[in-house]
Amino acid sequence: MILVTGATGRIGGRVVRELTAAGAAVRALTRRPGDVRLPGGAVAVRGDLRVAESVAPAFEGVEVAHLCPVPGWPVADLLAYARKAGVRRIVLLSSASLPGGPGLIERQHRANEDAVRASGMPWTFVRPTAFMANDLSWASTIRAEGTVYDAFPDASLAPVDEHDVAAVAAAALLDDDRAGHTYELSGPEPLTTVDRVAILGEVLGRPLRLTVPSPQEFRTTLAAAHPPAVADAMIDVLAAATGTTAPILPGIQQVTGRPPGGYAEWAARHSGHFRRKDA
Repeated sequence: MILVTGATGRIGGRVVRELTAAGAAVRALTRRPGDVRLPGGAVAVRGDLRVAESVAPAFEGVEVAHLCPVPGWPVADLLAYARKAGVRRIVLLSSASLPGGPGLIERQHRANEDAVRASGMPWTFVRPTAFMANDLSWASTIRAEGTVYDAFPDASLAPVDEHDVAAVAAAALLDDDRAGHTYELSGPEPLTTVDRVAILGEVLGRPLRLTVPSPQEFRTTLAAAHPPAVADAMIDVLAAATGTTAPILPGIQQVTGRPPGGYAEWAARHSGHFRRKDA
């Protein structure tokens, strides 16, 4: 039995599909089990990662657990419940920002990994770069104006397809031999914001504009969707990536035996989000 947290999210939902396709028994943690539709063989169970005791029943009878962090979760308490229930291995969704600097994002993921190590349970860490899916935040202004607003046009990232992240996580959940391994994942090439906007325009068949707001305007936009400290941390990451070339990481090839999916492929799969209703 495998427990998947974040089972209705971009990564967790895909992990559930990968596991059920492989014939695994899957328990999918969600705060609202009556509202979710899961692939055959998966069972929805109630629990909120921010309330450790609400998750304790979901760990019963589970052998391996996929943990997808949420802000403010009591990770040490959750791990204590998992260990008490007999969970024998943890697969943690972490970040390729490690072993980076002292920023908020790095500190949070480092604390998560440290807690998993301290639990005494065998572990696998999956460390992706920025998700391609983050660019779905551009969808509303692309549909309305054909414009992307971003204060860091030259920030270089190697964003990763969420399908590839889920494939690696599922493989780690299914294979005990992956215990003790850390897999760092990226897309196949470094891309600046300018590059990604151009690729999206090609996929959509229409030219897109990139407008560069002031850093303060950009921060205000980010803070409307994220806590202020997280918005500041995101700006720090993009500022640090400006004028660099993002590294390409080997984890997807190592685990799946195939290269990571490209940005154009991802954009084509999600093109409906960016198209006007009348297009």
